[in-house]
Amino acid sequence: MANTIQARKRARQALARSKHNASLRSTMRTSMKRVRQAIDAGDKQQAESLFKSATSMIDRVADKNVIHKNKAARHKSRLAAAIKALA
Repeated sequence: MANTIQARKRARQALARSKHNASLRSTMRTSMKRVRQAIDAGDKQQAESLFKSATSMIDRVADKNVIHKNKAARHKSRLAAAIKALA
């Protein structure tokens, strides 16, 4: 357990930041899941529109260093390839 006032504050801040990051990560996963559901349903039009918003969300999360930029690029690439395969 943190003993100094400064260490206690840092522990509180880390906890708050962790909750915020978890929320962002969850929102990103949900947006990716919606794209995958549209792909599974075979609805290319909807998948493309959802992909656009998911890409924005993935980039936002990567910019805040919640996930690594390469991981963001990998997710976007795989979703784009899956949409392209629908044609």
